[in-house]
Amino acid sequence: MRNKKLIIALSVVVAAMVLGAVYTAFTINNRTLSEAAKKINPKEIQDNYEASEVWGKYYPRHWESFNEGGKTETKTKYGGNNRTDKLEIQPYLRVLYAGTGYGEEFYEPRSHFYAVQDIGAINPKRTKTGGACLTCKATEVPRLINTYGDDFYSKPFSEMYKLVKHPIGCSDCHDPKTNDLRISRPALIEAFERQGKDITKASRQEMRSLVCAQCHVTYYFQKDTKKTTFPWDNGLKADEVLAYYEKINFTEWIHPESQTPMLKARHPDYELFQGSVHESAGVACADCHMPYIVQEDTKISSHWFTSPVHTMEKSCTQCHREGTEQLKNMVYKIQDQHHEILDIAGNTNVKAVNAIKEAAAAPGVDEKLLEEARQLHRQSQWMWDWVATANGMGFHNRQEAAMFLSKSIDLAHQAIQTAEKARGSAE
Repeated sequence: MRNKKLIIALSVVVAAMVLGAVYTAFTINNRTLSEAAKKINPKEIQDNYEASEVWGKYYPRHWESFNEGGKTETKTKYGGNNRTDKLEIQPYLRVLYAGTGYGEEFYEPRSHFYAVQDIGAINPKRTKTGGACLTCKATEVPRLINTYGDDFYSKPFSEMYKLVKHPIGCSDCHDPKTNDLRISRPALIEAFERQGKDITKASRQEMRSLVCAQCHVTYYFQKDTKKTTFPWDNGLKADEVLAYYEKINFTEWIHPESQTPMLKARHPDYELFQGSVHESAGVACADCHMPYIVQEDTKISSHWFTSPVHTMEKSCTQCHREGTEQLKNMVYKIQDQHHEILDIAGNTNVKAVNAIKEAAAAPGVDEKLLEEARQLHRQSQWMWDWVATANGMGFHNRQEAAMFLSKSIDLAHQAIQTAEKARGSAE
């Protein structure tokens, strides 16, 4: 009897504990989902969706992590939240980018928090295209594109800059009404349509990369309209994009020293990431750059948008079992090796510029060979620029980055040899 009473008492205690645990879990889960689970944002957000601080009133933890990008002075081995002068670190850029604003001023980009502020302070030569330069800088841009149509892209930069004040924020990636992930920039939607793809059929995991692909891609401005366009019709790889440009006979500028018709790549992060080890394993951009974090009883996706080097415990160790120090050393080793090859390719392209310049100045130079040298230089610098302008210093896809840098070096040597041959013909 005594044991029976003890068993009953213990059963009551256990039952109470189980019920308590269930109630606690239920409470935590409901608090965790709270606003997000309702799916319909408050009217205040819907009416003022361009102001991210309004979203912050209802999603304070997300807003706090977003602002951390502005308050925190971050520094990694290659990049950070300070305006590092790339022309000082890589002086050969002055030669390769001669004739463009990049050759006179080129800073390491800072976080989204500074997007509007920083573009308003850059060399005017880099904003001569017009409103198109603002395409990925402010939350007001989708409305301005809707208001002005394609004319937005060619309108004076100074005129359009006066109409923006909120840097990249909540509404760029989230539907103001439902909070679902969304694509707010026409260029990505149109690029998919030209490939026969319906972006609305993308899964949520795919969307966790595609919202980044609205801006972290390469692009060009159409000659007449200046409309921001993604050159993806032939594919997303450097050689496929080059083939696209050759087909439409596109040139961005003429190099003042070599007289080569040049192309300009712009941070093809999404393209380079495709086919990488992580992308092939189903990892999305947000998995590493916006890891899930727990604050008190709430789990959120961090909106700091920083390098995973700063959040390795959450970004990397969820899958990798090595310690964070070992992982960080692995990252830096990959980046160091990549940086070395990048500089070799860059300096080899400088030699190509100089060889073509010298050959062009030689009396009786073989013009046909000289033009061939220029075309080789156009290709070699494109391959280098594709990798050089991508963020991550090669880490997003080290095999592919190394392959295109190798092609760049090879093509640059061919350009040098062809230029010397053209000059030799004159002698």
